[in-house]
Amino acid sequence: SRSANETDLGRTRRARRIGRVLAETHPDAHCELNHSGPLELAVATILSAQCTDKKVNEVTPKLFARYPTAADYAGADRTEMEELIRPTGFYRNKTNSLINLGRKLVERYDGEVPGRLVDLVTLPGIGRKTANVILGNAFGVPGITVDTHFQRLVGRWRLTTETDPVKIEHAVGALYPRRDWTMLSHRIIFHGRRVCHARKPACGACTLVKLCPAYGTGPTDPALAAKLLKGPRARDLAVAAGVDPDLVPTAATAAEVP
Repeated sequence: SRSANETDLGRTRRARRIGRVLAETHPDAHCELNHSGPLELAVATILSAQCTDKKVNEVTPKLFARYPTAADYAGADRTEMEELIRPTGFYRNKTNSLINLGRKLVERYDGEVPGRLVDLVTLPGIGRKTANVILGNAFGVPGITVDTHFQRLVGRWRLTTETDPVKIEHAVGALYPRRDWTMLSHRIIFHGRRVCHARKPACGACTLVKLCPAYGTGPTDPALAAKLLKGPRARDLAVAAGVDPDLVPTAATAAEVP
């Protein structure tokens, strides 16, 4: 296999090349949860558990208008909040998290979301992954977000053999300059949602063909692979991979990315 005898230096160089190709492939990569400020992002991230970002973005405008501050979450009427966030699933647990988050922020941090990892991970509903999302996107502090897509892709690329998210975060972080961590996370997640799917990756329509040890996990025939591309830029993704964009079905450009 391509990386069985790979040196550490070889892996780092390949990782950096993957990073450069992803930057060209996904110039639109960004945090897909709509928010203005750290509190809204924290709330949206809690709601995104077991739920698509698209669904969260449908629910949050009303929620953010109803609860503009941490104190508003702290004093929220449980039944009312449950109704507002019901479409995101697990709404009882999420309501608990949001009310408790508001309370902790008011008690401990003057109602402001703290900008340090050590503080963020002590808050209700916020684990390390969520903390890194908040740091990277609301505070401009570089962070690596190890979600299911990130974990799957760095494993397929054999950038690390670690399976624990914290160990993955450190192993992959060591391969890239710190300033690139947040955008790298967005690009890898974009790639996972649009190209390198869990069950059937679009191998034959992927820009990383030459760099990926798992090439062939999904269909390598461009005509079959092009049908698996998803999202509004599906045709651009085909072009970037040197595949005829007409092979991408119209429905793919409207398909909801997971």
